[in-house]
Amino acid sequence: IGYFKFSTAARSQDLLPCETCGRRFACDALLRHEPICKKVLNKKRKPFNSLKQRLQGTDIPSVKKQPPPKNQLEKKSHWRQQHEDFINAIQSAKQVTKAIKEGRPLPPPLPPTINPDYIQCPYCLRRFNEAAAERHISFCKEQATRRVFAPDQKAAKQALVILIACTASSAMKPR
Repeated sequence: IGYFKFSTAARSQDLLPCETCGRRFACDALLRHEPICKKVLNKKRKPFNSLKQRLQGTDIPSVKKQPPPKNQLEKKSHWRQQHEDFINAIQSAKQVTKAIKEGRPLPPPLPPTINPDYIQCPYCLRRFNEAAAERHISFCKEQATRRVFAPDQKAAKQALVILIACTASSAMKPR
């Protein structure tokens, strides 16, 4: 046991630190290590491409990413409208809590805001995103033509037709 402690203590005195990385080596190993360490330190490593290594040895050709098509219009951001809606919701919530504490009647709820990205159905006047609107409008058109009104509902039907005609013309206009 004493010999083991003595030999490790003697070995640690023979180790010299590398000037570049600070690791300790025996004299002969340090002479080989230092030039390699300096060279490696000066080189910048390339980022590792795992895709290239995975495809190596397979018949799959290298895949190049295609840039997104430029002809697609970017959707407008409605952050200002969303921010104002958020501020109004916070103020409304504060008014409700204040009314509850004071025992007053609650203020009326805020009217729902219209999302400008949604498309309005000309038949039922509901609003949908683009994909759902395409499906819904064709369905709703078919349902509207099938709908049979009772004689006492003729006036209501005429009013609905006028309303649909007015809103359809305004809904079809580009924004």
